[in-house]
Amino acid sequence: MPTWMVVEDEPDIYEVLLAMFEIWGIEGVAFVDGAQAVAWLDDVDQGRVRGDLPELAILDIRLPEINGPEVGQRIRQSRVLGHMAIVLITAYRLTPDEEKSFVAQAQANRLMYKPLPGMPELRAILDEVINEQRAKNKKS
Repeated sequence: MPTWMVVEDEPDIYEVLLAMFEIWGIEGVAFVDGAQAVAWLDDVDQGRVRGDLPELAILDIRLPEINGPEVGQRIRQSRVLGHMAIVLITAYRLTPDEEKSFVAQAQANRLMYKPLPGMPELRAILDEVINEQRAKNKKS
């Protein structure tokens, strides 16, 4: 079963995302702040996490303690999960320079604004992002 990761501090949003994942037959791994996510990434890199690891991370930009772009940066440094697709999400309107800066810092595949699209469109976008990342990984 595929696994996707969500780092989102708004319970309504991560609960809806996890419910969608379940409907789609995808296992969800959720964290409510960046520090929890980074601690888990450290555990993954140390071999302390068993089971299926995520192929996609959905990261809210504004998180307590460690923000989404910093979590994305840590994912890219992971020897185990550095190949994962990353989508940044935010409810805040960003300037084009802020968008570029956050995407570059996280080496994210995509930035999406909340409210997120409906289930079919969101699934298509996330599948596309995963496929793009897989193609990128094959080239490296």
